[in-house]
Amino acid sequence: MIELDVQLTRDGEVVVIHDWTIDRTTDGNGAVRDQTLMALRRLDAGAWFAPAFRGEHVPTLAEVVEGVRLPINVELKPCGDDGLEARALAVVRAAGAFERVVFSSFDLAALERLRRLSPETTIALLWETLGVAEALRAAERVGARALHLRKDEATPETLAAFGAAGLPVRVWTVNERAEMDRLVRAGVDGVFTDYPERFLHLRGR
Repeated sequence: MIELDVQLTRDGEVVVIHDWTIDRTTDGNGAVRDQTLMALRRLDAGAWFAPAFRGEHVPTLAEVVEGVRLPINVELKPCGDDGLEARALAVVRAAGAFERVVFSSFDLAALERLRRLSPETTIALLWETLGVAEALRAAERVGARALHLRKDEATPETLAAFGAAGLPVRVWTVNERAEMDRLVRAGVDGVFTDYPERFLHLRGR
């Protein structure tokens, strides 16, 4: 599975970009929400990473869903109640990718809006600082089918509590083998990583 973040442009297009601004990863500047899709298309979003990627543009969610056939975790980053949930859901449905997409967000209100739009959508609650009881209540409110947990909070006791509630737990962001080993021993169901190639050999364990 791949994980990505989505936001809306000024003209209502769903684009894939992590930061709230375009400053770090393009040759432009300003907030994502203040840009039109056409303006984003004119920016270089690849040179910052490596010369070989010069000329790449900020992709739309539609482009990624079309080009990537793996399951996808779409993290919603709305700016208030801006309609992102409905637009992202429409893109996924139009692509025939509904069954392979998990929606997640730190924004509980966004997940509540999404659940009202689509009772059957697969939702995962992103959790960082809430207590276990509060996280379980939030997961129930949005009908979450998994919990995406900050790695520092993944103790055997915490994992047991979520497991008892029937919630698979995937933790973020795990980039070192020692971290992976600890979390596997603790009983996590999956991890987010920036370096999947480091852990592919563990799949058969």
